[in-house]
Amino acid sequence: MEEKKAFRIGKLNIVDLTAIVLLIAVVAFGAYKLLRHDDAPAPTIGVTYVVRVEKAATEMYDTCQEHLPSTLMASGALLDGQIVAVDKTPYLVLGPDGEWYEDPDHINLYFTIEAQVADTPVMTTKIGEQEVRIGKTDYIMKSEYIEFQFGTVVDVQWRR
Repeated sequence: MEEKKAFRIGKLNIVDLTAIVLLIAVVAFGAYKLLRHDDAPAPTIGVTYVVRVEKAATEMYDTCQEHLPSTLMASGALLDGQIVAVDKTPYLVLGPDGEWYEDPDHINLYFTIEAQVADTPVMTTKIGEQEVRIGKTDYIMKSEYIEFQFGTVVDVQWRR
């Protein structure tokens, strides 16, 4: 019985040549994806929002002031935003007589944050992986030097 020989081009047969061409195509596509640079940056919009942290230790106000402005971060990466200001108000407690009294050991802190976010047709303001919405009560505010959990977003303003 006679065996058919594969079509050869030089020392390569058609199967070897096809494998080489596919390998070159995969490498070229990977290099294109890794090395391409989008010339047009995604459009962004400025946002300023305020986060309230209740019942913070009184000394936290001065400590936070020392570290402003402070760049926001999430998952170990710096974000395009900063804590630019902090204000304080008294933290009030209800006394046994039904009257409200100022707690000398605690205060409410109001952090003003400025950031850049993607400008999309439907405004979903995300800083890192967190959405910023008025009334959000589990906001984690984290920067290079400051971190508070369970903050409440009390104001959001967009700047064009």
